[in-house]
Amino acid sequence: MRKILMALLIFPTFLFSQDKIEGVVMEANSENQNIGLPGANVYWLNSNVGAVTDIDGRFALSYKPEYKKLVISYVGFKTDTITIIEPKTVRHWLEPTDNLDAVTVKSRRQATAKSYLKATNTFTVSSDELLKAACCNLSESFETNPSIDVNFADAVTGTRQIKMLGLTTPYILIATENIPSIRGASQAFGLSFIPGTWVESIQITKGAGSVVNGYESIAGQINAELVKPSTDNKLFLNIYGASSERMELNTHINTKVSSKWDTGLYLHGNTHNKTHDVNHDGFLDMPKYNQVNIMNRWQYTNAEKGLVSFINLKFLNDEKQAGELNFNPETDKLTTNAWGSEIDTRRYEVSAKFGYVNPEVPYQSLGVQGAYSNHRQDSYFGLNQYNIEHNSVYSNAIYNSIISDSRHKIKTGISYTYDHYNELIDAENLAPKYERTETSVGAFFEYNYDNLEKLNVTAGIRMDNHNLLGTFITPRVHARYTPWEKSALRASFGRGKRSANIFTENQQMFSTSRTINIQNSNGNIYGLNPEIAWNYGLSFLQGFNLFGRKADVTIDYYKTDFKNQVVVDYENPLEVNFYNLKGKSFANSFQTELNYSALEGFDLRLAYKYYEVKTQYNSGELDKPLVPKHRLFANVSYETKRLASEQGQWKFDATFNWLSKQRFSSTVSNPIEYQLPEYTPTLATLNAQITKVFTSKFEVYLGGENITNVRQSNPILSSQDPFGPNFDTTFVYGPIFGSLYYAGLRFKLK
Repeated sequence: MRKILMALLIFPTFLFSQDKIEGVVMEANSENQNIGLPGANVYWLNSNVGAVTDIDGRFALSYKPEYKKLVISYVGFKTDTITIIEPKTVRHWLEPTDNLDAVTVKSRRQATAKSYLKATNTFTVSSDELLKAACCNLSESFETNPSIDVNFADAVTGTRQIKMLGLTTPYILIATENIPSIRGASQAFGLSFIPGTWVESIQITKGAGSVVNGYESIAGQINAELVKPSTDNKLFLNIYGASSERMELNTHINTKVSSKWDTGLYLHGNTHNKTHDVNHDGFLDMPKYNQVNIMNRWQYTNAEKGLVSFINLKFLNDEKQAGELNFNPETDKLTTNAWGSEIDTRRYEVSAKFGYVNPEVPYQSLGVQGAYSNHRQDSYFGLNQYNIEHNSVYSNAIYNSIISDSRHKIKTGISYTYDHYNELIDAENLAPKYERTETSVGAFFEYNYDNLEKLNVTAGIRMDNHNLLGTFITPRVHARYTPWEKSALRASFGRGKRSANIFTENQQMFSTSRTINIQNSNGNIYGLNPEIAWNYGLSFLQGFNLFGRKADVTIDYYKTDFKNQVVVDYENPLEVNFYNLKGKSFANSFQTELNYSALEGFDLRLAYKYYEVKTQYNSGELDKPLVPKHRLFANVSYETKRLASEQGQWKFDATFNWLSKQRFSSTVSNPIEYQLPEYTPTLATLNAQITKVFTSKFEVYLGGENITNVRQSNPILSSQDPFGPNFDTTFVYGPIFGSLYYAGLRFKLK
């Protein structure tokens, strides 16, 4: 193992290096706004050496004296060729193209950007897209995105759960600035611990993802980039209020400490203490809660020496109360007086990133990431008590370079993780304490070939030595081929492996009267073996012009095949059974999506998605419960033209979702009054938001969620007898509260 690590680290020192040019490509427009063009092609004439601009329109490119002509192109804009005689910084504006019929083609920065040139099926959701909804935290940031499904885990805690490719959050690697963050003890509620205003952009990758970020990813990767103190507003204020009497406040205060240091203080608070019982079942439709979330962020930038670093200090205190309307924690906690639940979470985090880019050799860079977190949750659900403390350490060192020229790039490095779990449980049929330590040392190597025009291949492999999972190899490959203009055909495959944290990932089971059983006992984690799966994917992206306007269509097919899985079996209504897979378990996902800029300022997004998710249970091979096979999605957005920064602007957005029927887990052995049908009804919801931008400093917004007032009438089984054998809160397939309306304002100083 030690020899492998040394070889991976030493190999890049033998690679060749070159000078570089850097720059930014922007749209030439009458408003005199510097709008970067993401995804523009920049390459040397008569060569295969090129690059693609990032979300801000920036690029870096190797330089040799024989390179003289730099070509810059972007769909819908005139292609320019400029002369370069020495390495320098390039700032270039592209003019929109006029066709033969004198129709002017104009382009705006897309709120969701897709790349035609990357090997991975990755798209970037910008802050503009996040502002289309009231996006109070990360779990609410995907309402306008058809690739991510958002639903509720149970009818008590109000926990939002996301799915990708038909699989839930534990199978998705969720990172903050490429440091895995929603994992372990934070798996159930962690998405609500990242405020939406802190997020600058989100990168979503379908499929296995990169080996650089670890071995746990199976269905995909989601990375949230946070706002930077050096580029964020000096002062930002967001105030939000909803008809449910939910209130939120976000404040950003950024200060330039010196020529190289910037710092930001980010404050988030939310509260909801109103009692709601719209369906009159005696239970709160949404929990009462209070959250305080603080981050202090430091940024160091030294462009001359190629240094940049970030240091983050975070503190979170989150308190939730749920249950019956008459529940009083002071007198009824852990008694049969009334059914209630409290979930108190306190979390501390410290993370740091250090990056070095060789000023003389720009394709040689070194990045070091490190993070420590302490997560403590004290909770109870009726008579079931569950406490967990999770201490985690993460570190990763990444070296980037090229072989010969920029067509051949490599990444290599080493990583180390440490996780200590201490779980205390007071529930029938379970041991009172579960404690374990997991450590892992890994090394990875990733090669990328990109000839820009036709082919881009990323092939990676990593080896990890884990104290409980053993020593194992993780291969992952992504490829993009361009058969013709404005197209991208992608294929990928990869392996993922993870240890299932069965209690913290399935906390909704504590809000039932089910007996919890762990049927295997020979594994290293709760007596269970680790989960292993292969993911295979095909994707095709085609851009085109329709009636003189930009459009694109995407077709995706992904298959996840589990070689081993920890099966969570709810098919006996009196039990929850955990056991290792015996047979097949797979998730097939098909999605087609159309994006069309029908008019100036008007964008349309349509999508259809099909899921086939099956698992071999003890009772047979069945569809996974509460997963719709068919989903229709539509999003329309319109914004009026804004001639100057101080002139007003209107923005409109609406999202429609239709879900087909979903299978309930079996209730046939219940008394007849507690039996459910085999399938749920179909479901359709509509969300909308209007934003009025008064000036570049001030705007207000008004919106509604579930405007059609769709409600699941009886989300809790046996709600009148919460301590009886048939009480269950997990049969949730749709909204419980009904329509919700909100308003807010944003104020910012540049």
